Amino acid sequence: MEKTKVLTAHVPLPLAEKVDQLATRLERSRGWIVKQALIAWIDQEEERRRLTLEALADVDSGDVTDHQSVQAWADSLNSEKPLSLPR
Repeated sequence: MEKTKVLTAHVPLPLAEKVDQLATRLERSRGWIVKQALIAWIDQEEERRRLTLEALADVDSGDVTDHQSVQAWADSLNSEKPLSLPR
C-alpha cells in the first residue's frame, strides 16, 4: 500500500461546495476529488516548466523567429495570398 500524508488547506466555501457536489455525483470521496485535482494541476505545472525550459533553450541556441515576421504572417492570414509560416 502506498504511504500517504494528510494535507490541510483552507478553501473558499463555494469551492468546497463544488468539491462536495462532484464527490456526490461521481460517488467518490472528497479526498479522491482533491487528489485528482492536485495530480492534474501538478502535471500541468510540470509540463509548463518543461515547455518553458525547452523554449529558453531555443532562445539560447538562436532558434527563434523575430516578432516582425510573425506579425506580418498573422496580418496576411485574412488576405487573398497569405504568407508562408515564418521559420
